Amino acid sequence: MGIFRIVAALCVMLVVASCGPPSKFRTYRGPEVTQVLVSKSERKMWMLHHNKVLKSYDIALGFAPEGHKQFEGDGKTPEGLYYIDRRNPNSRFHLSVGISYPNPADKAFAKSMGKEPGGDIFIHGKTGFNGDNKGDWTWGCIAVTDREMEDIYAMLRDGTPIFIKP
Repeated sequence: MGIFRIVAALCVMLVVASCGPPSKFRTYRGPEVTQVLVSKSERKMWMLHHNKVLKSYDIALGFAPEGHKQFEGDGKTPEGLYYIDRRNPNSRFHLSVGISYPNPADKAFAKSMGKEPGGDIFIHGKTGFNGDNKGDWTWGCIAVTDREMEDIYAMLRDGTPIFIKP
């Protein structure tokens, strides 16, 4: 009887331990994402394998979404060809992947105007935002739901091109 109680207690402890919060880190086993396409005017983002759409997302943008990001604090989301260049598993916004803004042309333009180009542009989740998460609210980033960000984080690799069109 004593051994039965010990085994039963261990089983209960294992079940309780496995009931923790689910991991935000997912596994992706599908086709490689070869490019990301963003349409600011449609508020959509697509993960593509060559020309085939793997997944599409509704997005939020910078709080001043019209036009290309040029300066620090302008609230605009960049436009043009960039690359996924880093990953942040400890993002204030759940998870995030970095976009290579500013590129050399962005830096040169801002400098010619006597300003800074800004930076830290990411695709990220919504946790950490204290507002209502509706409309365009970021400082120039691309926002999706936290659950969607978990999939995106698993799907994207550094070096993946991202084309952001107006």
